[in-house]
Amino acid sequence: MVPYWLELLAIVSLLAGFVSAAIVIFDLRRHPQHMWIMNLVWPLVALFAHVAALVAYYRVGRLAEHAKAHAAMEKGETPPHTAQTSFPTKVGKGASHCGAGCTLGDICAEWLAVLFPVIAVWLGYESIFQNKIFAVWILDYIFAFTFGVAFQYFTIVPMRGLSPGKGVIEAVKADVLSLTAWQVGMYGFMAVAHFWIFGHLLGAELHTASVEFWFMMQIAMICGFLTSYPVNWWLIRKGVKEAM
Repeated sequence: MVPYWLELLAIVSLLAGFVSAAIVIFDLRRHPQHMWIMNLVWPLVALFAHVAALVAYYRVGRLAEHAKAHAAMEKGETPPHTAQTSFPTKVGKGASHCGAGCTLGDICAEWLAVLFPVIAVWLGYESIFQNKIFAVWILDYIFAFTFGVAFQYFTIVPMRGLSPGKGVIEAVKADVLSLTAWQVGMYGFMAVAHFWIFGHLLGAELHTASVEFWFMMQIAMICGFLTSYPVNWWLIRKGVKEAM
């Protein structure tokens, strides 16, 4: 049985995520990002990182405001988000950028599997996997990969001036390792939550349509950030991925 305090904590955390995302969205309407895809990234990150995402947005994200970047470029100066952001912070932005696509993909995939259970069967539930979670993870990865590459595409193409075809290739090269590392962290924690915390300790099932599930997903996304951070560091150092 799920204890009341855990359910309450889950509700508070989810509300904090929604409120944080709403605050970021409201601010972005007045201060849009220089790179438009970041207008999606910051609210998505706020959904799981809430307070930490708000701090990062106002301290780092605001430096990439379009008006500030445009004004600096007109003067022939380096935009503030480039000049005033340390390399470790740029890596964090890169990991968050990847994670936003993964987050959106995971949300879509999880609810799609709830609305259309047959999809899990198509992906091996009951025939290959005895537990539905593994089949849904395949769907998670497909959606995370699709959104992650799309987010990367809309970053790399304008920054490098690439053709659409070349942009897709470079986006895949830049994001496949990063998003895979993110998903590994997410899968790892969700496995612990599903099989040990809920299955073993609480003797309960972790259902997608529950606040506890999405609270666990918030934590899983933070784990994804941690596992993808060193990969993003390496990718940016090697020039495979653009520093943001």
